[in-house]
Amino acid sequence: MQAIVDKAAADDRVVGASVAVLHEGEVTAGATGLLNKRTGVEVTSDSVFQIGSITKVWTATMIMQHVEAGAIDLDAPVTTYLPGWKVADSKATERVTVRHLLTHTSGIDGDHFLDTGRGDDCLEKYAASCATLGQTHALGETLSYCNTGYSLLGRMLELLDGVVWDAVLKQRLIVPLGLKQTMTLPEEALLHRAAVGHVGLPGADPGRAPAWMLQRSAGPAGLICATATDVLTFAKLHIDGGVAGDGQRLLAVESIAAMQQPQAEVPDPHTLGADQWGLGWFLLDWDGRRLYGHDGGTLGQSALLRVLPEDGLAVCILMNGGRAPALFARAVLDGVFAPLAGVGPPPKPSPPDVAPVIDLDHFVGSYERLSCHIDVARSETDPSALTLTQTMTGELAKLVKNPPQVFELTPVDGDGLFLASMPGLAEPITTVFYGDRDGAPRFEHLGARANPRI
Repeated sequence: MQAIVDKAAADDRVVGASVAVLHEGEVTAGATGLLNKRTGVEVTSDSVFQIGSITKVWTATMIMQHVEAGAIDLDAPVTTYLPGWKVADSKATERVTVRHLLTHTSGIDGDHFLDTGRGDDCLEKYAASCATLGQTHALGETLSYCNTGYSLLGRMLELLDGVVWDAVLKQRLIVPLGLKQTMTLPEEALLHRAAVGHVGLPGADPGRAPAWMLQRSAGPAGLICATATDVLTFAKLHIDGGVAGDGQRLLAVESIAAMQQPQAEVPDPHTLGADQWGLGWFLLDWDGRRLYGHDGGTLGQSALLRVLPEDGLAVCILMNGGRAPALFARAVLDGVFAPLAGVGPPPKPSPPDVAPVIDLDHFVGSYERLSCHIDVARSETDPSALTLTQTMTGELAKLVKNPPQVFELTPVDGDGLFLASMPGLAEPITTVFYGDRDGAPRFEHLGARANPRI
């Protein structure tokens, strides 16, 4: 495994990575590269990285503990557990449920990255700030990745347990699982060998990220820091049907199974490789076998967890930036899953030999959600082609500080699937136009988010 990790990091110019594999109860760990290019400190298998949105599965697990205890009904309105909470749409306020939040189907603008301070009241303030949020789509109409919903779930946990989300996490998962290198706050991470994120425009060598961590209000959606081996201890809880390593039951078998049951279809199954979403987990099909997992991304750090429960196999990959971290992750997954389980990630879509005959003007227009504006237009250099310009706005623009990105679109089929490429990008990404209404697509799906046509 070390040879696979070292080669993939060199090929794809990844700054640093920690990789761990759980197979039949045993964990193998490896590391490569640097924690920080400026200091030259090397990555080790006990290095702490930000696991980003893999955190959401931990939050979902704790919600399910409350479901088991009868304290939460998944199909009850959110206002049942957050009295006085609201969004701009009064009907959505009344009808959005806990299940909608867990499955990214609420339609609430999902990238509400508001910094409400470092105090223990940050999630309380965050929940109140949602009063002005609009809807990306109607309730349950489609799936659009929603960080906002998981911060709200974290606030529910605070009210139910009477302590801040960070303490809920410690009491319900970190301590029972015996995790020694899992934490949520930067002052805790400083006590460990912690990775620093690295960022850069496509094609450029990444430099150290301008900030180390997202705002504390994003905690339940993406602020856990951990080693790859600690993440696999959490994954093993799900593989073992809710039983921790010391024999303590933290979740019922039925709840573990429910989290892996399909709840929503993913409009673009290629970006994450997932075609459906469960309760917290997303669901994948590799060579006819079912896996579950989650990805994560913060400021210059990225993470990936894939689980094949039937084989007791799980892989966690933590990275802190590079020219092609996605290619690195795929090389590692191929190198582990193929020999151990005879499966691997499906290939990414590629341009067809014969271009589909489609009306490109059908897709031209503007699409917008909170923090992102997208313009699709005829290419200035090639009128027979399309370009997609993505401009980050609002609080998210302040965090990522990227200029507008211009992608060339190549149609893959006649059903709205396109490859989006740009100079310096290691490989094309995918985007899907769908939900036709009045002769035009209702949504453009990019980066797991639904962008409604305006």
